[in-house]
Amino acid sequence: IIAFNVRPVAGAKQEAEKDEVQIKQYSIIYQAIEDVESAMKGMLDPKFEEELLGTAEIRQIFKISNVGTVGGAMVLTGKIERNAGVRVLRDDVVIHEGKLVSLKRFKDDVKEVAKDYECGVQLEKFNDIKEGDIIEAFIMKEIKR
Repeated sequence: IIAFNVRPVAGAKQEAEKDEVQIKQYSIIYQAIEDVESAMKGMLDPKFEEELLGTAEIRQIFKISNVGTVGGAMVLTGKIERNAGVRVLRDDVVIHEGKLVSLKRFKDDVKEVAKDYECGVQLEKFNDIKEGDIIEAFIMKEIKR
């Protein structure tokens, strides 16, 4: 219960305590509004929206001992970022969804690779990539409420 410039009568206060209802008293309207806003934000679950970063096509496969399978890829649209979420599409069907754990340009680790550049990609817990597979990179952005 929100009270603005008023005091609850004794009977109402006792009923609220008995039913474990909180009574908040304010004399400044902005404090009341801020408290209500923060209480409501705490009730809402965060909402996320997927943002597609870019796509890449696997052009060559490299089997590396102690590492696994690395795909040589050409970035077709946008950019590919390390630690982004990825989907592997084969014949327009999603066959895997996970994380990109390694992104290399030649032998150097890089944070991102832009369109029309080649890169090496390694996916978390997935070694079944094949030539012609399409990698979609995405991030999940939190939407302000």
